[in-house]
Amino acid sequence: MTWRATVLTLFPEMFPGPLGVSLAGRALASGLWELEARDIRNSATDRHRSVDDTPAGGGPGMVLRADVLAAAIDAADADQDRPRLLMSPRGRPLTQSQVANLAAGPGPLIVCGRFEGIDQRVIEARNLEEVSVGDYVLSGGEIAAMALMDACVRLLPGVMGKQASGDDESFSEGLLEYPQYTRPQEFEGRSIPEVLISGDHARVAAWRKAEAEALTRARRPDLWAARGGQKGTKSTTDG
Repeated sequence: MTWRATVLTLFPEMFPGPLGVSLAGRALASGLWELEARDIRNSATDRHRSVDDTPAGGGPGMVLRADVLAAAIDAADADQDRPRLLMSPRGRPLTQSQVANLAAGPGPLIVCGRFEGIDQRVIEARNLEEVSVGDYVLSGGEIAAMALMDACVRLLPGVMGKQASGDDESFSEGLLEYPQYTRPQEFEGRSIPEVLISGDHARVAAWRKAEAEALTRARRPDLWAARGGQKGTKSTTDG
């Protein structure tokens, strides 16, 4: 079965956007995955195609209505047989393990919020899982949805040239990726670490592991703590 993503948005013209080029775009054109962007306004019931209203209890902005959004979800996913996600800054942070699980499934239905958010009742009634791509606020969920889909699509069989490309990168083992180098061997007085051109695969593997651990410890202490903070690890950049 082809991996299929359905996006509910007020701006379907934003898609496929960046997903229509490079790896994701070639995979989309070749049928390795499918993308459907549906306009939430198509489920509005009045002549003005209204989708929002003022917040209950007062306050600034507008809130997407539960009845309209629920109808849009039901029309797009009547069988309820796949993950239902809501891109939201208050959601759980997206992780590589969650991406891998989503990529292994049938593909998600993704709701893109706008304005001040969406009515809490539709989140509960339609079992929407709130997902965040970072501790910041975007104008809407569309860009976040693109980031999630791109992360998933690159893991689909046949999308990347070598499957190992996805097995040996940041977060694949709870670590940040080790530094990468390529030719020329000398650049502005900086050399490729000797170990990487030694031909000794065991030394290369050890160097990469140590560098990944050192970077993770320095830049992402939260990830390092989650791994138990392995002792005795040091950088081996000097070869």
